[in-house]
Amino acid sequence: MKMTIGNFLFMRLQQIGVGHMFGVPGDYNLQLLEQMKEVDGIEFIGTCNELNAAYAADGYARTNGVGALLTTYGVGDLSAVCGIAGSCAEHVPVVFISGVPPLYAMKNRLRVHHSLAEGDFDNIMNCLKEFTVVNTRLTPGNAAEEIDRALIRCWREKMPVYLQVPSNISYLMVDVSDFKLELKLPASDPERLESAARHIAKLLNEAKKPALLIDMDADRSMLVEGLTSVVKKRQVPYAAFRTGKALLSETDPLFLGVYIGEASELSVKEAIGTSDCLIATAPCFVESSPMVSPSGIPITAHVYIRGGDVTVEGEVYEGVTARELVFRLTELVESCPERFEQPTSFTNVPTPQPGASLTQARLWPRMRGFIRPGDVVVADNGTSNISLTDVRLPENTKYISQLIWGSIGYSLPALLGSMMAARDRRHVLFIGDGSFQLTGQELSTILKSELKPIIFLLNNRGYTIERYILGMREAYNDIANWRYSALPAVFAPDIDTFVETVGTEDKLEEVLQKVEGCNCACFIELLLDPEDAPAALKTFGPLTAKLDYGPRGPQRTS
Repeated sequence: MKMTIGNFLFMRLQQIGVGHMFGVPGDYNLQLLEQMKEVDGIEFIGTCNELNAAYAADGYARTNGVGALLTTYGVGDLSAVCGIAGSCAEHVPVVFISGVPPLYAMKNRLRVHHSLAEGDFDNIMNCLKEFTVVNTRLTPGNAAEEIDRALIRCWREKMPVYLQVPSNISYLMVDVSDFKLELKLPASDPERLESAARHIAKLLNEAKKPALLIDMDADRSMLVEGLTSVVKKRQVPYAAFRTGKALLSETDPLFLGVYIGEASELSVKEAIGTSDCLIATAPCFVESSPMVSPSGIPITAHVYIRGGDVTVEGEVYEGVTARELVFRLTELVESCPERFEQPTSFTNVPTPQPGASLTQARLWPRMRGFIRPGDVVVADNGTSNISLTDVRLPENTKYISQLIWGSIGYSLPALLGSMMAARDRRHVLFIGDGSFQLTGQELSTILKSELKPIIFLLNNRGYTIERYILGMREAYNDIANWRYSALPAVFAPDIDTFVETVGTEDKLEEVLQKVEGCNCACFIELLLDPEDAPAALKTFGPLTAKLDYGPRGPQRTS
């Protein structure tokens, strides 16, 4: 059948589950925005800048399964690169679409705006090649095939793709497939699948001390359901890297805790280090996962499960899709009686002390009692993320953070994206004042869109995480102390928002009770001492300084 290139692109996006696209209008993409209106089930969400659009698309993809953003050529593309690099680092499927100059302008090397005015139109493409698995410029001759190729690889490989759409071709009619685009993983080689599954099942069934260690790709590769079945049937204790937090239940007695190398709790470190059948799902060994130097990386696992292969006792089984493998394991492993009768409870809430100033040590146990089962918890890098590492979250809580790329300010636009993907779920954001100042303007889009998050802004007047690495009282770790509580009214004067500033434990308790009854967005500023930090951060800071600067670095005298 025949269809315009623009309509086909948006129809395909809608077919793979993209209902919202984030971005900023520009003259090279306005025609695409007009065409988007002709496709049911997909809506454009304008953001304050392209970086925030990339973060929002990332957050949307983490909750929805795939996300998309739209920019204009050059200035828009490069503004979004940091966010796309984060999606690449953390294996998040994002479709990056750029409206670019007319095809004839590029072929004839014309000097146009939003370019370097030298006729080179490959430089932007080359920048994006480093962070995408498909990097293509659509033409009337290749559009139908390239769109399908990009979307399939984006979804299968859980990585960003980049499509340039010249501004003068999106209304051209081309021949396209009349079949709906179906997303499915490649089938495993039957013999390799069965051999790998039986090899792992034998290890598990004979093991006296089995253990599972999960990372973010357990989510990206859709392994959570199958892994849950395996651990319940075989009663396998499990731990998570910080990047795999809350993927499996943190209230089940089988949950050991978060694994952070040598800094792990003794029971977690011992269970992982002494296991006679340790299964790891696509672990990402970076220093932010074990939170120590590379010497803290765990012992070699007996089984590594990745997206398209599995290694068992050193033997590599190629052509094995992880999802099929895990579900086959559920059939092969032997059942064990439950080790515990009741789930462990972690709901003890500290009694507020009247007039006592808020502290990190007392704040986070109280937040554990505030978070409900089914919430989406979004945490920015810094004290929020580090503190929540040790907070066991309720059942079915989704946890969103950007631990590997670690771009501060990510979480607020990511909140926008995740809420667009799941309006029916309560979202709770924890963000520091330093992070907020990078992307805080996106609060206006959240409020304009009539979303109702609960935002806790930790005001500790600077970069506390950096203070504990280097420069505790140096001016470079200070920031301007905004009047944060006034911003919701500035950004959205006609939107009802619950706003409070809290500095004491009893005031926090009073505000939390009010928030529970609110049917609007809530913005709570928490006043904390600049040098107050969670215990883990006090350990993390000096270790990071040693890793970054060496034994003769400036931390010796600070």
